[in-house]
Amino acid sequence: MKKYLFLPGIMIVCSITQSVAGDNITFPVTDKKGTKTGEVYTIPDDTLIIKNSNADSVLYGKRLLDETYRLLPEHVGAEMNCNSCHIAGGKKPEGLPYINTFNHYPSYNARAGREVSLAGRINGCFLRSMNGTPLPEDSPEMKAMTDYMKWLSQGTLADRKVMIKNAWPISQQLTASPERGKLLYGEQCSACHGLNGEGKKDASGKILFPPLWGDHSFNIGAGMARTYKAAAFIFKNMPMGINTRGVWGEGGTLTEQDAVDIAEYFTHMPRPDFPDKEKDWPEDKKPADARY
Repeated sequence: MKKYLFLPGIMIVCSITQSVAGDNITFPVTDKKGTKTGEVYTIPDDTLIIKNSNADSVLYGKRLLDETYRLLPEHVGAEMNCNSCHIAGGKKPEGLPYINTFNHYPSYNARAGREVSLAGRINGCFLRSMNGTPLPEDSPEMKAMTDYMKWLSQGTLADRKVMIKNAWPISQQLTASPERGKLLYGEQCSACHGLNGEGKKDASGKILFPPLWGDHSFNIGAGMARTYKAAAFIFKNMPMGINTRGVWGEGGTLTEQDAVDIAEYFTHMPRPDFPDKEKDWPEDKKPADARY
């Protein structure tokens, strides 16, 4: 079993996480039928992690999700971190939160055409979004990441669901204009992600904003390579640096049409291939915006 060096460091995402948690943000809880149970979920502050008996593993998992590229170089081919897409440590509504993730799996995955475990779903991201290689499912790194997601569930029962949206239901009736998207990208996105989609790092090489296309970006098998998947994320979370309530990734700057046009532009720029793409959606209909 491989061991990975656990290096000290500070990631910009850490400060982003604190802007979402610690404000007693609550959500109702439902049963499997969608009926409210009367239970309430509160987004936890990271300072509470230390109270857990497995705090070391939970904290390690949090760091791995924040600094995936730096801490797991043998498994990450793209210049991406897990939390490049899961905003605020997986706590932000409509920013692909992890809050229901632990209880959601195992679950049927249409793209795979079968039921997948949580470890299997995480490895799917390593293969696609990270353009890398899977982790051993029994590794301490995999356990740490799932421990963090379990901690985020805050003891919510397995047959319950926190009423927090994963993503905005963007209208797929909107017709995308990549030409307009290119102009909007230059105005709204390039300051962070670069004129050529190359992303930005700090002086130490730490990823601040991930590349959106090119050899170091996610491959065509990633969900973010799909126009409407990407547009839903953009609409509710970007531009990341524009905020009025002290919350990173609050959205509210772009229209849905803007988001669709920007997504159509950058998702169709050159990026790595996904070798096993022919195996996707073996039983279910392939989404119209799939890149292959």
